[in-house]
Amino acid sequence: MFSRRLKTGYFILEGLNSFAVVFYFYYLYFYMQKVYGFGNKANLTLAALNGATYALTAWWGGRFAQRFGYFTALKLGFGIMACALALGWKFTSASAEIAVMVLVVVGMSFTWPTLEALVSEGEPDGGLQHMVGVYNVVWATTAAIGNFIGGAILDHAGLKSLFYVPLAIVLSQLGLTVWLESRAKPWPHPLSESGDEGLRAQASEGLRQALPSSGAGAVLLATAVQEVETSAHSADRGKRFLAMAWLANPFAYIGINTLIAVVPGVARKLELSAMMAGFCCSTWCFARLLAFISLWHWTGWHYRFRWLLVAYLGLVGSFITILLVPQLAVLVLAQLLFGGAVGLLYYSSLFYSMDNSETKGEHGGFHEAAIGLGNFAGPAVGAATLQFLPNYPHSGALAVGVLLLCGLWGLTAIWRNGRFA
Repeated sequence: MFSRRLKTGYFILEGLNSFAVVFYFYYLYFYMQKVYGFGNKANLTLAALNGATYALTAWWGGRFAQRFGYFTALKLGFGIMACALALGWKFTSASAEIAVMVLVVVGMSFTWPTLEALVSEGEPDGGLQHMVGVYNVVWATTAAIGNFIGGAILDHAGLKSLFYVPLAIVLSQLGLTVWLESRAKPWPHPLSESGDEGLRAQASEGLRQALPSSGAGAVLLATAVQEVETSAHSADRGKRFLAMAWLANPFAYIGINTLIAVVPGVARKLELSAMMAGFCCSTWCFARLLAFISLWHWTGWHYRFRWLLVAYLGLVGSFITILLVPQLAVLVLAQLLFGGAVGLLYYSSLFYSMDNSETKGEHGGFHEAAIGLGNFAGPAVGAATLQFLPNYPHSGALAVGVLLLCGLWGLTAIWRNGRFA
C-alpha cells in the first residue's frame, strides 16, 4: 500500500487536488464580486466561513481516514466535492453558491489529511524528510500554476469555468483513486504514540533490572539508560517544536486567507483584470514553492527556533506591506518575503506532525484543522473590523496585523518554556 511505485500515484492525486481547490477557492471571491457584487467585507466573511468549516471537519476527516481506511476517505471526499461542484455549476443565487462552497470544504476535509498520511506512512526518518519534501513541492507547484493561470481561465472560458474545470479534475481523481486501491495491499495500523512511550519506559526499567548495579555492568547500564532517556528528551523537544509549528502555521494561514479574500479589492484598486491579478498576485505562491525546494534539500532548519522566529517576523512585515502599500512593484516584492515565510511555517507544521506521530492520518487532520482555524480567524477579524469601523479602509489589515503579533507572543512563550534554540 505504501510502495514508492504507488506513492507516485498519490503524488498525482495531490497535484490535481491542489490545482482544483486553489482554482476554485482563490477565484471564488472574484466570481462572487463579479456576479453578486461582493466587496471586501462580504468576501472576508465568506473566507471566515470557509475556514470555520474546515477547522471543524478536517480533524474529523483525518480520524475517519485512520479508522476506516485511506482509500475510503479519498473516495468519499472526491465524491462530495464532485456533487457540490456540479450543483454550483447550475445554481444562480449567492446563498446557494455559499452552500456549495461549504459542501466542497467538507469534501476536501477528507482528502488532505489522507494524502499527507499516504505519502508519509512506512518511511524511515530520512525517507520521511524526502517524501514530505516531494509532497510540499508537488502541491505548491500546481497551486502556483492554478493561481497564476486561474484568472486567465476565468476571463477566457467564462465565469462558470470556476465549477466545471475543477469538477473534471475531481472526477479524474476519483477514477485514479479506485485504480490505486485495486493495486494496493493492506497495511497494518501502526502503534499509537502512548504505546511508543510505554515501550520506552518499559525498556528503561527492563535495563535496570537485567544488568548488575556495579562494575562493568553498571557502566553498561548507565550508558543504555542514558540513551533511552536521551530518546525521551528528544521526543519532548519534538513535541515542543510541534506545538510551536501548530501555533505558527494557523497564523500563516490567517495572513494567506485574508490576503486571498481581499485580492479582488486590491486588483480593483490597481485596475487589474482577473487575468492580470492572477499573474501579479501569485508571486507569493512561486516564492513559497522555492522555499519548499530549499527546505527539502537543506535540513539545517530542523528543530531550530531561530528559523521559525525569522519566518514569523517576515510574515507579519510582508502581510502589512502588501495590504497597505498600493503600488504594484511593492506588492510583488513583498510577496517574495511573504511566500518564503509561509513556506517555512507550513513545512515546519507538516514535517513535525509526521515526524512526531505514528497515527499519521489523525495528526494530518490536526495539521489541517489548525490551518482551518487560521483561515477562519484572519478573515473574521478583518470583516468584523470593517463592519464596526467602516470609515477606516485599512482598519481590517491593521487588526489582522495585531492578531499576527499575538501569535508571535505565543510562539516565544512556548520556546522560553522549553529553551530549545
